[in-house]
Amino acid sequence: MPRWFHRNRRTGTAITTPINMLAIDLAMVRFQVCAIGQDGAVRYDRVLSRSRLATLLAGQQCCVMVTGACATSRYWGRVAQSHDHELRLVPAAYVKPFVKRPKNDAADAEAIAEAASRFVAVKSAETQGRAVAFSRHRCLVRQRTQLGNQLRGHLAEFGLVAPKGLASLKVLETALAEETSTLPGAVREKGAIYLDQIARLTDVTTRSANELEATTRTDVQLRRLCTIPGIGPVTAGAIAAFVPDLDTFESGRRPARDQSWASSSVWPAVMRPFRHARSRASSTVSIRV
Repeated sequence: MPRWFHRNRRTGTAITTPINMLAIDLAMVRFQVCAIGQDGAVRYDRVLSRSRLATLLAGQQCCVMVTGACATSRYWGRVAQSHDHELRLVPAAYVKPFVKRPKNDAADAEAIAEAASRFVAVKSAETQGRAVAFSRHRCLVRQRTQLGNQLRGHLAEFGLVAPKGLASLKVLETALAEETSTLPGAVREKGAIYLDQIARLTDVTTRSANELEATTRTDVQLRRLCTIPGIGPVTAGAIAAFVPDLDTFESGRRPARDQSWASSSVWPAVMRPFRHARSRASSTVSIRV
């Protein structure tokens, strides 16, 4: 145990009460650590650097480590588990009701300790790698869509109108290449830059989708997800990466109500096929009636 944790900062007396829980408010450089004893009282609440936090986790006797399910929480969770600590990741939506005023890092750490009864399972490095691959794919597709919409909006000011969609950009590309067009030279040059960036993003997104599809062929869980109507390799990878372990829920309805992942950006992509299937089923029923 580090020497700087043996004594109370105010009184200088030694801390002999065993620590039952470490509630940590994570950040990039400075971390707020709130230590809870077996009697539920706060033993210390102080700021640590990255190196000191790593030293604390390595020297602290096995206890419960609680932190918010936010950026870098998975990494520190794996570090804590490597030292035989029990890890609990609490969604931010469950921590917020316990935050006291004035709001600061110390209050956040105490709120995390109070909300420790509701936690999610830590993700493995492989699962986080899938999440990175899916997030990169969505980001690239979004950037390509933004560039296409910007190009369509700019050329509409000069009378060149094309429908929405990636395939319709060929109409604008043909119009920019025509020498008899009345478009200014600067507009042609900037339009060519837009088309070049869109082509590069299309190539990268295609390779990304192929990588996800190749992973689906070798993964049993992803192949099983792809058997669901409306679920493809990309959505299957998103479900496997972002949906928590179902064993942590009391019933099958709980995952859809869980705030730790239902509020994330992946939720629309995961639920879209189910909504479409439900709408098709309802329309079929209405026609039969």
